[in-house]
Amino acid sequence: MDNFLTAWRPRVLSLVRIISAFLFMAHGTQKMFGFPAEQRYPFELFSLSGAAGVLEVVGGFLLLIGLFTRPVAFILSGQMAVAYFLVHAPQGFWPLNNGGELAAMFSFVFLYFVFAGGGSWSVDCLCKNRRHQSL
Repeated sequence: MDNFLTAWRPRVLSLVRIISAFLFMAHGTQKMFGFPAEQRYPFELFSLSGAAGVLEVVGGFLLLIGLFTRPVAFILSGQMAVAYFLVHAPQGFWPLNNGGELAAMFSFVFLYFVFAGGGSWSVDCLCKNRRHQSL
């Protein structure tokens, strides 16, 4: 059983990265395009919300395909930490009460990707394998 779990660890890491990125991108597409749910206010590119939307869509897509996983995850982890402390923490200490559970969770999941990488199903891994084959 340990061999099976060890063999599948990089693949499951990729699945967690892909699903997390997909869910994260939905927040950006909501901000930018009103999809999959309507936004409560108009999109303004040169605002905190606009910058967040762009990071969520572009960074989320890069994470989804696993390209530049570690640096992108570092930036997005920081974005979510800032979002938590600017938007949610002033409304109370507990994430369940201040609505910041997703921001906190995304921040730490992305921080994990900084250290773990993108897994075996990523563009980063594909590029690394091709680079090693050409040497």
